Amino acid sequence: MALNARLDHRNPLVFDTHELGRRPGALQRLTREIEAPKDFGIQGVIGVPEGAPVELELRLESVMEGVLVTGTARAQAEGECVRCLEPLELELEADFQEMFSYPDADDRGRPKAEPADDAEEDEDRLFIEDGLFDLEPVLRDAVVLALPMQPVCQEDCPGLCAQCGARLADDPDHHHDAVDIRWAALQGLADSLEDGDKDEMSGAEPGVDEKQEK
Repeated sequence: MALNARLDHRNPLVFDTHELGRRPGALQRLTREIEAPKDFGIQGVIGVPEGAPVELELRLESVMEGVLVTGTARAQAEGECVRCLEPLELELEADFQEMFSYPDADDRGRPKAEPADDAEEDEDRLFIEDGLFDLEPVLRDAVVLALPMQPVCQEDCPGLCAQCGARLADDPDHHHDAVDIRWAALQGLADSLEDGDKDEMSGAEPGVDEKQEK
């Protein structure tokens, strides 16, 4: 990842590392409650509603190459059961750990003599800029990994009736009489033949009446 662009210290997901300095082994613990940003979860499936409270517990540790951030996020997620389509809520707890590197240090913590030629090496790295780092991309990834891809309201949710869409948990005895499709086809043929016989009988009625009159 490229260097962060002008981080704003007023952003609740931007953190200051100046107190740590560049003293390897220095430690700082932080707690913060933030409002969930937009699209915070698995879009269209389950997530933390925008503006909902998210509690953060963080441990910032200074190391040679940067600051190692370890933390936990807690919030309440909302979604829809994939079986019965009913709304659901669940307690979310997402753990994460990420290294934020000093921009002037290589991956071993040594000052860079010259800018790195290999841009690919920096693609997957997160950096500290002017003593600040942005936790949002790390937090988003952690939340997505902690949420279920197929949320259910309860483990044994029976879902919906495949024939009429009724919620089976509300009516455990709900069922439809099974019909053998082979007999159904024969019944349809019989009905069509019966309809044909009726038409023929209907066409013969005038002749019968004439004979009776004679």
